[in-house]
Amino acid sequence: MKTILIVEDVELNRELLVQLLEDDYQLVLAEDGAAAVERAAKTKPDLILMDLSLPRMDGWQATQELKADAALAHIPVIALSAHAMRSHEERARASGCDDFLAKPIDETLLFATIEKYLGH
Repeated sequence: MKTILIVEDVELNRELLVQLLEDDYQLVLAEDGAAAVERAAKTKPDLILMDLSLPRMDGWQATQELKADAALAHIPVIALSAHAMRSHEERARASGCDDFLAKPIDETLLFATIEKYLGH
């Protein structure tokens, strides 16, 4: 079973993602960017869903740190953001995010994007 690291500080959003994904994936949770980097190094997930607006360390910085680590750089990072403006997507991609999904999350698009990186 593939592992997804969900990085989301808002409990309601985190619980929604868990409900959507728990049947098909092993899930690891983090509530801020610093915890995300730590958990990614420890668990080596197959994919990371990264909220961008996070306490302690934001998603942009966390993604930069993950992509700078040779042992973690290959892990696809999908940015999740309520800031759906083009500049936010460009900044996410410049930070190393492999893909970008706007909130509220479209479930069909979420599953399609995950499958794009992990397969069925």
